[in-house]
Amino acid sequence: MTTSFKTLGLRPEMLETLNSLGYTEMTPIQQQALPMVLQGKDVIGQGKTGSGKTAAFSLGLLSNLNVQRFRVQTLVLCPTRELADQVAKEIRTLARAIHNIKVLTLCGGMPMGPQIGSLEHGAHILVGTPGRILDHMSKGRINLDELNTLVLDEADRMLDMGFEDAIDTIIAAAPSKRQTLLFSATFPDDIESLAQKVMVDPQMIKVESTHQTTTIEQRFFEVKSTESRDDALEALLLTHKPESSVVFCNTKKEVQNVTDELLHRGFSVVELHGDMEQREREQALTMFANKSISILVATDVAARGLDVDNLDAVFNFELSRDPEVHVHRIGRTGRAGSKGMAFSLYNEKEAYRVARIDEYMDIAISPSQLPEKPLERPFYPKMQTIQILGGKKQKVRAGDILGALTKQAGLDGKKIGKINILSMVSYVAVEHDIVKPALNQLQTGKMKGRSFKARVMK
Repeated sequence: MTTSFKTLGLRPEMLETLNSLGYTEMTPIQQQALPMVLQGKDVIGQGKTGSGKTAAFSLGLLSNLNVQRFRVQTLVLCPTRELADQVAKEIRTLARAIHNIKVLTLCGGMPMGPQIGSLEHGAHILVGTPGRILDHMSKGRINLDELNTLVLDEADRMLDMGFEDAIDTIIAAAPSKRQTLLFSATFPDDIESLAQKVMVDPQMIKVESTHQTTTIEQRFFEVKSTESRDDALEALLLTHKPESSVVFCNTKKEVQNVTDELLHRGFSVVELHGDMEQREREQALTMFANKSISILVATDVAARGLDVDNLDAVFNFELSRDPEVHVHRIGRTGRAGSKGMAFSLYNEKEAYRVARIDEYMDIAISPSQLPEKPLERPFYPKMQTIQILGGKKQKVRAGDILGALTKQAGLDGKKIGKINILSMVSYVAVEHDIVKPALNQLQTGKMKGRSFKARVMK
């Protein structure tokens, strides 16, 4: 069976885009799903993060699109803002050779005003969380009469988060003659009943995770108390010195406790949980992704759709109750064949969770010896983030920021890291030794012929 995208009969401009992105071979889920998706069939895809499912449904919905009809033709529902942002970004990237496609992201926690304004201007594709989509629909701002493709992404998580009623109401307002694509990492009974309700003769596709757990070194450590758990985490962090790592907790309260403890012990750390404002979440994720913060402490729901490259280690401060979630957590390290590390802490009462992981992953788990805590001080990231009060709305581009720092200020481009341009604000990561001249240039120089305020993020 061929794995080339050229066999699918996609538009030439889409093939050109895939080629420019280095997408030459299809992943297993794309290979199985795309022919059916392009034939207009309803498809259930079971595959974990990293399987390539987003491109599988994105190529399908873009092929189904009539750009001349400026109406909502596709709706993609996601469990979290982070995943919705990631999906919308990928759709826009794959659609960049097709002119005048409008993709809107509609999520809770974001101001309503700009979303209302964007909806008044119309869109082809909506990507959002069920609660916020339903809010807009109930006020008559979204019309689904011309919807031809509905995508339920990470459907298991949406049901876990209590979105079933919202999903039912949204689907009831959609045309019955449409294509429905459902993607889920797991396939419990409630997903099966949802599929029966909303799909017509769905084709089932199941692929194994593309994360080779063999590239991940796993270690389990038994601890006695909460305090010894904190000490164990500190000892492991100081011993292994991961440049970027995520610490997973099961509850928002535990996230806050662990973050406070690590800050108290002198680490560079930021938290991520469901009750944070969108602005705080954006700043936390930006600083972590651009290597200005070393450690992200998060719940599973908050970390869903986390788009961070080269994660050196994952720490399970608490083991998940679900062995599949454990595999999903540790799959965030050791990507693209690189070696990753996963360290898990548990107490005597949680030993049954270890046994379930042992059985699920078919690996022999025995507790490891905790390292002695090194005498060294906590390590600090090599980058710092500068925030600029200007973004896409002010027509600021990454090239403007890079040019201001390298051409105007004469700074070494190798010392400048990731640049993120958001709607009203931008972020640039720079190495510590050039923070002062970089900040000075951005505060006193000009971009686009005008001055912008800037500050160093703490």
